[in-house]
Amino acid sequence: MQRLLAFSLVLATLSSCERAQQKTNATPPPPPVTVAKPLSTELVEWDEFIGRLDAPESVEIRARVSGYLEKIHFREGSDVKAGDLLFTIDPRPYQAVVDRAQADAERAEVRVELSKMEAKRAKGLIESKAIAIEEIEQRNQALADAEAGLRSARATLEEARLNLEFTQLKSPITGRIGDVLITQGNLINGGSNNSNATVLTTVVSVDPIHCYLDVDEQSALKYRELRRLGERASALDEQIPAEMALASEQGYPHKGVIDFVDNRLDPGTGVIRSRALFPNPGGLMAPGFFARVRIPGSGKYTALLVHDNAVGSDQGEPFLFVVGADDVVKQVPVTIGPMHEGLRIVKTGVTKEDRIVVNGMALVRPGMKVNVKEEIEMKPVLAQPATK
Repeated sequence: MQRLLAFSLVLATLSSCERAQQKTNATPPPPPVTVAKPLSTELVEWDEFIGRLDAPESVEIRARVSGYLEKIHFREGSDVKAGDLLFTIDPRPYQAVVDRAQADAERAEVRVELSKMEAKRAKGLIESKAIAIEEIEQRNQALADAEAGLRSARATLEEARLNLEFTQLKSPITGRIGDVLITQGNLINGGSNNSNATVLTTVVSVDPIHCYLDVDEQSALKYRELRRLGERASALDEQIPAEMALASEQGYPHKGVIDFVDNRLDPGTGVIRSRALFPNPGGLMAPGFFARVRIPGSGKYTALLVHDNAVGSDQGEPFLFVVGADDVVKQVPVTIGPMHEGLRIVKTGVTKEDRIVVNGMALVRPGMKVNVKEEIEMKPVLAQPATK
């Protein structure tokens, strides 16, 4: 009886092992994946650079005449317009000089009138031979001397009036004014020599505003090659579009143009200086700010776009999993480009009809049959042009 029981136990054990072995040898079902066809669209790639804002115009306000600073007519840091009165230097000494020069000019005019009358009278006497030739010549010379004196007096008067005008310092440009460097009541040194003239403040223009950026040699060569092939306009020939964002901004909200490229590359840094021009009507941007600037890095072409998370890497080489008509996965090496609207540009390796695995990549291997659970549409993620 005991032997029969033992035999039954052995048979049960063997049956259980056989069922476990059958279960182990069963083929697993194909893994479910989600696929999508690449999005085909026309686009332009954009290259991004770091730029620094600067004022197109910057003026140091210096006095042309010396004197005591009598009044300040602006609020520091405010916006001023060309022609606005900024400072007044005590005008009284210069007004006195003008009055004296005016009197000298009037005296010279009287002298000229008198000399003209004497020269005219001498001309009438010469016909009756009542005056000597030498006397006529002397009167004509006296008239010429009086006229020269009048011109000199008028020039002195004009100089005095200019100096009086220079006691009112006005803004030569429209922009934003800085702080006052010399307070009211101080003696100011003026003159045409800027090294000796006192700096009172500065004014910088802010609308529009410049943004300087350094373009590396490799990018500059690429742009010139595109220009040679006729695929992209060059800033060497015309203004090209540029877009900018400040450090606190998302996207590139400011639209402008590249209006200048330097004529040489700096051999020390390997970059060529370029300049963009942007409208700044609200005064948001100020000289000295750093910004992100992008410019077109290619001509317009038709590109294929895929979700960036669908791109795998095999020893640093990018690839995509492509599902064939038989639902078998192939690993296809690809050449990728920058991002565009949240999608990755694929330059070579796939066509717009290929089905790309976008979900479930971790479950598949090359040559594996998959279960295409869903085919979705490849849609942009972010509304941003292509950037590196």
